Parts: sequence; structure tokens; C-alpha cells
Amino acid sequence: MGFAGKDVIHKADLAVARLFYDCCIPFNCTNSFYYQPMIDAIAAIGSGYKGPSYYAIRSNLLHEMKKEVELLVANFRNFWKETGCTIMTDGWQDQRNRQLINFLVYSPKGVTFVRFVDACDVIKDVKTLCNLFIELVEFVGVNNVVHLVTDNAANYKVAGAMLNEKFLSIYWSPCAAHCLNLILGDIGKMDHVSTLAKSASDITKFVYNHGFLLAWLRKRRGWKEIIRPGATRFATTFIALKSTHEHKHDLQALVTSTYFIDSRYYRDRKANRFVEVVMDNRFWNDCAIIVNIMAPLIRLLRIIDADDKSSLPYVYDGMRRARKTIKCVFMNKKSMYKSYTRVIKQRWDKQL
Repeated sequence: MGFAGKDVIHKADLAVARLFYDCCIPFNCTNSFYYQPMIDAIAAIGSGYKGPSYYAIRSNLLHEMKKEVELLVANFRNFWKETGCTIMTDGWQDQRNRQLINFLVYSPKGVTFVRFVDACDVIKDVKTLCNLFIELVEFVGVNNVVHLVTDNAANYKVAGAMLNEKFLSIYWSPCAAHCLNLILGDIGKMDHVSTLAKSASDITKFVYNHGFLLAWLRKRRGWKEIIRPGATRFATTFIALKSTHEHKHDLQALVTSTYFIDSRYYRDRKANRFVEVVMDNRFWNDCAIIVNIMAPLIRLLRIIDADDKSSLPYVYDGMRRARKTIKCVFMNKKSMYKSYTRVIKQRWDKQL
């Protein structure tokens, strides 16, 4: 490559980019650990190399890669014996509404995916769920497993206790990230918070349902799109609330502009409610309070969900800081903060 001219390099770059664009390959694939080694292997052969065919990738090469992964997992097994390991479960629902459980094994060497099961008939049956855990423990090795981490649901908790009765050396604990998500969900269901979230959502819907108004906002200097909450992610409710609050001045500028007042949308019945909420300072003040309360919890959730560093040392200190922040926001008035701290106590202190 040191002898290649700029034009030749640019031509090669275009060839790679063209494949990405044609096949709609996500651009973050270029961050893959295997991206540059692939380029180097092709460059080492030189011109004339013909890439593997569709059939080769889906058959022979796939089987070879499977054997490579099996050898890697076998290598991990030796570390499970030396250091002990944790079995982790991750329940989720696919597009066909099947209840699936992923099983992973964690050790200081890294995380290994073991298997997944269709748990539609298992998920609510504690005894069957426990038998499934026992099967996984015996597969990994009873003497290798020291810990089981699952969701916080009652059936998982009972199944974990039953597993501990059978294998006294294996301890069950709930997932800290799931516990935090449940805390966020419980706070989000509180009347005051849900009303704020509904008003913020109505603001976003009104803006994005009227391209005429959205076009005006997008011309504002420094404008960024308003984040909308995901249907199954409790944290996004508060992230969306924070995003709406950050757009306070842009939204107020919109409803007071002649552009909006002179438009036909201004006389729309829904516009009256939109203007009323946007110009309500109490609404914005309450949003700021909730955003400040939830910021430490969301920050802690991001730390726990991160893969780049151990999160356990941060968990309990992070929760202590979150409680302290809630109390400070309400100036240590127990009557005002107790409903929030009670949710944390019910979910966190009883399960972790």
C-alpha cells in the first residue's frame, strides 16, 4: 500500500463503499475487529482473487466457522474450571411473539453464548423453569457454576431459590439492569409523572404530525430532533422528557411567532392544548425536577449495561448517589421525596 497512488487507493475505497451502499450494510461494520484483517488477507493475495460464492459462505465456510467457535468455547471451559463462572439468562420476545431465553456464561475470560430455548410453555411454570436451569448447570458443570443471574420476576426468583436448594454452592441474584428498569417503570406509572410524560408526548406528536411546523423548527440554529420514547424501554420515557425540556425555548418561540399564529393550524382545536402546555411554566419546571431526579438512575443504568468495564463497584454507590440527589432536589423534605425513595426501596433493597 505504501507504493500505491492516491487515485488507486481512492478507487479501492469506492469499491468497498459501493458494496456497503448496494447491500445496505450498516456502516458500523467498519468498526468490526474482523474488518481490517479481511482487507489485509485480500490485499496479500493481490489482484485476481475471487471472493467466496454464496454457496461457500452458507455451507462449507459456515461449518468451518462453527468448528472454530466450538474450539473457542472448549477453551473457555478450562477457565470455567479454574475461576468459576456465572450463568446469565436474558428473556426476550421475538417478532412472532415467542418467549425466548438466551443463556450465557460469564467468566473473567469473557462472555460465552451457550444456547437459547423457546420458553413459551416454560416461562410461567416455576418447576419447569428450575429444571431448565438445572440442565444448563449440568451442561456447564456443577462444580464450575457459582452464580445464577436472571430477571427479577417472581417465577425466576422462586426457581433460583429451588436451584440453590439443590446446589448449595450456587447462588441466585436478580439482574441489576432489569431491577433499575423496573424502578424507572414504577416511577413512570406515578400519576404526576405519567401526566407529564403524556403532555410531553402530545407536544412531540403535534409537532411531528404537522410538517409545516416541523420545517420551521428545523431551520432554528442548533436544532436537534426530539427523542420519542420506545414502547418497551422505560428509560426512554425520561430521556424523551429530557429531550422535550431541552426544546423549551424553540417550542415557545414557535407558538409566539407570526408564522404559527397566522397559519391555519393556530385555529385547530388541538393547537389550543399544544399552546397551553408549551406556555405553561409549571409544566416545564416539573419536567426539570423529574429530569434531575432520574438523571442519576439513567446514568447508573448506562454504566451497568456497558460492556467495557466492570460495573459492580459502581452499582451500590450509584444508587446511594441517586437517593441523595432525589433528596437534594426536594430540599430534604421527606413528604415530597418519600414516594420516589419508596419505589427504590421496594424494588432495590428487597431484591439486591
